[in-house]
Amino acid sequence: MLVEGKLRKMIYIASDHAGFKLKEKLKKKIAMEDLSLDYVKEDDYPDYAKRLCKMVLKTKGSGILICGTGIGMSIAANKFKGIRAGVCWNKTSARFAKSHNAINVLCIPARLINEKEAMIVVNTWLKTKVSDAKRHKRRINKIKGVGGCGK
Repeated sequence: MLVEGKLRKMIYIASDHAGFKLKEKLKKKIAMEDLSLDYVKEDDYPDYAKRLCKMVLKTKGSGILICGTGIGMSIAANKFKGIRAGVCWNKTSARFAKSHNAINVLCIPARLINEKEAMIVVNTWLKTKVSDAKRHKRRINKIKGVGGCGK
Protein backbone atom coordinates (compact mmCIF):
# COMPACT_ATOMS: atom_id res chain seq x y z
CA MET A 1 0.00 0.00 0.00
CA LEU A 2 1.46 3.40 -0.98
CA VAL A 3 0.70 6.50 1.09
CA GLU A 4 2.14 9.91 0.12
CA GLY A 5 5.10 8.37 -1.69
CA LYS A 6 5.99 6.07 1.20
CA LEU A 7 5.48 2.35 1.48
CA ARG A 8 2.96 1.69 4.23
CA LYS A 9 2.62 -1.58 6.09
CA MET A 10 -0.13 -3.84 4.87
CA ILE A 11 -3.17 -4.06 7.13
CA TYR A 12 -5.05 -7.36 7.24
CA ILE A 13 -8.48 -7.95 8.71
CA ALA A 14 -10.37 -11.14 9.55
CA SER A 15 -13.37 -12.11 11.64
CA ASP A 16 -15.46 -15.05 12.67
CA HIS A 17 -19.25 -15.08 12.31
CA ALA A 18 -19.74 -12.88 15.38
CA GLY A 19 -17.57 -10.10 13.95
CA PHE A 20 -18.47 -10.45 10.28
CA LYS A 21 -20.94 -7.54 10.01
CA LEU A 22 -18.62 -5.15 11.84
CA LYS A 23 -15.66 -6.25 9.71
CA GLU A 24 -17.62 -5.59 6.52
CA LYS A 25 -18.44 -2.05 7.71
CA LEU A 26 -14.87 -1.24 8.80
CA LYS A 27 -13.22 -2.41 5.59
CA LYS A 28 -15.44 -0.03 3.60
CA LYS A 29 -13.83 2.89 5.46
CA ILE A 30 -10.18 1.79 5.62
CA ALA A 31 -8.14 -0.02 2.97
CA MET A 32 -7.39 -3.49 4.33
CA GLU A 33 -6.90 -6.96 2.90
CA ASP A 34 -9.77 -9.17 4.03
CA LEU A 35 -8.75 -12.71 4.96
CA SER A 36 -12.27 -13.92 5.81
CA LEU A 37 -14.46 -13.12 2.84
CA ASP A 38 -17.41 -15.42 3.51
CA TYR A 39 -19.86 -15.58 6.38
CA VAL A 40 -19.74 -19.05 7.92
CA LYS A 41 -22.08 -19.53 10.90
CA GLU A 42 -20.25 -22.57 12.30
CA ASP A 43 -16.68 -21.27 11.88
CA ASP A 44 -13.87 -21.30 14.45
CA TYR A 45 -12.05 -18.06 15.32
CA PRO A 46 -8.61 -19.72 15.76
CA ASP A 47 -8.59 -20.50 12.02
CA TYR A 48 -8.90 -16.80 11.15
CA ALA A 49 -6.37 -15.78 13.78
CA LYS A 50 -3.88 -18.24 12.32
CA ARG A 51 -4.43 -17.05 8.75
CA LEU A 52 -4.05 -13.40 9.71
CA CYS A 53 -1.03 -13.86 12.00
CA LYS A 54 0.87 -15.79 9.34
CA MET A 55 0.35 -12.90 6.89
CA VAL A 56 1.30 -10.26 9.46
CA LEU A 57 4.53 -12.11 10.24
CA LYS A 58 5.31 -12.84 6.58
CA THR A 59 4.85 -9.22 5.45
CA LYS A 60 5.74 -7.39 8.69
CA GLY A 61 2.31 -5.82 8.45
CA SER A 62 -0.39 -5.43 11.06
CA GLY A 63 -3.80 -6.93 11.57
CA ILE A 64 -7.27 -6.54 12.97
CA LEU A 65 -9.17 -9.54 14.30
CA ILE A 66 -12.84 -9.33 15.25
CA CYS A 67 -14.91 -11.81 17.23
CA GLY A 68 -17.66 -11.53 19.82
CA THR A 69 -15.49 -10.44 22.76
CA GLY A 70 -12.08 -10.11 21.11
CA ILE A 71 -10.68 -12.40 23.79
CA GLY A 72 -10.66 -15.65 21.81
CA MET A 73 -8.94 -14.00 18.86
CA SER A 74 -6.39 -12.42 21.19
CA ILE A 75 -5.57 -15.72 22.89
CA ALA A 76 -5.19 -17.51 19.54
CA ALA A 77 -3.10 -14.72 17.98
CA ASN A 78 -0.72 -14.50 20.92
CA LYS A 79 0.31 -18.13 20.33
CA PHE A 80 2.42 -16.91 17.39
CA LYS A 81 5.97 -15.75 18.13
CA GLY A 82 6.27 -12.15 16.99
CA ILE A 83 2.59 -11.35 17.43
CA ARG A 84 1.48 -9.01 20.19
CA ALA A 85 -2.32 -8.96 20.14
CA GLY A 86 -4.57 -7.02 22.47
CA VAL A 87 -8.28 -6.44 22.92
CA CYS A 88 -9.26 -2.78 22.68
CA TRP A 89 -12.72 -1.35 23.26
CA ASN A 90 -12.18 2.43 23.38
CA LYS A 91 -9.76 5.17 22.35
CA THR A 92 -7.73 4.97 25.55
CA SER A 93 -7.21 1.20 25.44
CA ALA A 94 -6.17 1.43 21.76
CA ARG A 95 -3.70 4.25 22.42
CA PHE A 96 -2.02 2.50 25.35
CA ALA A 97 -2.00 -0.91 23.67
CA LYS A 98 -0.09 0.56 20.73
CA SER A 99 2.16 3.06 22.50
CA HIS A 100 3.08 0.98 25.56
CA ASN A 101 2.71 -2.61 24.32
CA ALA A 102 3.44 -2.19 20.59
CA ILE A 103 0.55 -4.47 19.59
CA ASN A 104 0.67 -5.44 15.94
CA VAL A 105 -2.72 -7.17 16.01
CA LEU A 106 -5.76 -5.29 17.26
CA CYS A 107 -8.63 -7.45 18.54
CA ILE A 108 -12.08 -5.90 18.57
CA PRO A 109 -15.09 -7.13 20.58
CA ALA A 110 -17.97 -6.91 18.07
CA ARG A 111 -20.64 -7.79 20.65
CA LEU A 112 -19.47 -5.12 23.08
CA ILE A 113 -18.97 -1.99 20.94
CA ASN A 114 -20.78 -0.41 18.01
CA GLU A 115 -19.46 0.57 14.58
CA LYS A 116 -18.71 4.18 15.55
CA GLU A 117 -16.74 3.10 18.63
CA ALA A 118 -14.89 0.44 16.62
CA MET A 119 -13.89 3.01 14.01
CA ILE A 120 -12.50 5.27 16.75
CA VAL A 121 -10.53 2.32 18.15
CA VAL A 122 -9.10 1.42 14.72
CA ASN A 123 -8.19 5.00 13.82
CA THR A 124 -6.55 5.59 17.20
CA TRP A 125 -4.56 2.37 16.93
CA LEU A 126 -3.42 3.15 13.39
CA LYS A 127 -2.35 6.73 14.22
CA THR A 128 -0.61 5.99 17.51
CA LYS A 129 3.15 5.53 17.45
CA VAL A 130 5.01 3.00 19.60
CA SER A 131 6.65 4.73 22.57
CA ASP A 132 10.42 5.17 22.61
CA ALA A 133 10.45 5.20 26.42
CA LYS A 134 13.08 2.83 27.82
CA ARG A 135 10.63 1.23 30.25
CA HIS A 136 8.28 0.24 27.43
CA LYS A 137 11.11 -1.11 25.27
CA ARG A 138 12.41 -3.10 28.24
CA ARG A 139 8.98 -4.62 28.89
CA ILE A 140 8.42 -5.48 25.23
CA ASN A 141 11.82 -7.20 25.17
CA LYS A 142 10.80 -9.23 28.21
CA ILE A 143 7.63 -10.28 26.42
CA LYS A 144 9.77 -11.34 23.45
CA GLY A 145 11.79 -13.50 25.85
CA VAL A 146 14.88 -11.35 25.95
CA GLY A 147 14.93 -10.78 29.67
CA GLY A 148 12.70 -12.84 31.80
CA CYS A 149 9.29 -13.51 30.31
CA GLY A 150 8.53 -16.26 27.85
CA LYS A 151 10.49 -19.40 27.07
